[in-house]
Amino acid sequence: MAATAIHRFPQYQYVDAVRWLPQLSPLDRFAVLALFDFDSDVSSIQIHSLTPNPFSFQPQFSWSLPSRISSLKTSLFLRKPLIVASTAAGSLHFLFADPSDDSLNSEISLPEGALHSVPASSVDLMDGGVECVTAGEDGKVNLVGVGDSNLSYRRLYDSGGLVSYTAARWASTVEFATGGYGFSLQWWDQRKPGGPVSNFKGNWDKKMSSGIVHSIDIHPSRKHTCLAGGSLGTVFAWDLRWQQQPIMLSGAGAGTGVGNSMVQSISESEVWEVQYDRCIKSNTSSTRILPSMICSEDGILAVIEQGEEPVELLAEACAINSFDIDRHNPSDVICSLEWEAVAILTRQ
Repeated sequence: MAATAIHRFPQYQYVDAVRWLPQLSPLDRFAVLALFDFDSDVSSIQIHSLTPNPFSFQPQFSWSLPSRISSLKTSLFLRKPLIVASTAAGSLHFLFADPSDDSLNSEISLPEGALHSVPASSVDLMDGGVECVTAGEDGKVNLVGVGDSNLSYRRLYDSGGLVSYTAARWASTVEFATGGYGFSLQWWDQRKPGGPVSNFKGNWDKKMSSGIVHSIDIHPSRKHTCLAGGSLGTVFAWDLRWQQQPIMLSGAGAGTGVGNSMVQSISESEVWEVQYDRCIKSNTSSTRILPSMICSEDGILAVIEQGEEPVELLAEACAINSFDIDRHNPSDVICSLEWEAVAILTRQ
């Protein structure tokens, strides 16, 4: 892999999550940070501007939230950047950014307890921002419709606490995936109400029975395949055409499942986030899993490709708890370093 330029920016607050803000102009680049100040016990969302020459990363606007942020996503809604954040107290906030003055010009929210009885739910925004899915450890799955100045929501499913959900990801305008304990994954189709239409249980190895899925990604060209990351450095793919067999890419179970050979595990700790890496042009056939990027509790940011040795981009002394690949400039990656800093990588 070509050389990577790395820039680090201290924040002096705990960085819970980072996301690129969708670009409306090639000249304007912004990132969204979820921050927590231990001294004042204040949580906030900040928009930072990025300028390339000289390279700088400056705060433009800050907005306080009632409690610590558990999940952060961004999208475009009516050609305006939209930020959604769920909090540890259980509230859900939609923030509409104004690209003309780099600020947040409106906010609508759902209060604590409206969607979930257990806080810290996972959220994902549909492309276009018109609908948001929330999935919680209380076993509830909700759909939230976004309007100009209002929200509507409905309960899609309630497992009654028999199943807990820790991750969610849209696959299409009517389909999405969730993940949870025991490395389980579920596939949902709104056209077929009553529960998930497919279930995957991580029972291929006894060591995996207590694992948790922390993150899911689905590539628009491979909708039938869910990429998942979680406990024990585990990264695997679930192909809906092979219902109960994982395709292991890294972790404790690597070497088992469909078409797997022994592969090197880049991490042995929690994998907090996975995303398909659109910067890498894969020459593999449609039967191979596309390259992906992961970050972990033991401070690793790396690229994983099926059948290849993993490529380490960062190795930090602290956790890397989130990252985001810029959709418009996929060579650029922003990641949050647990010890109060943000790193931006530019791959040449």
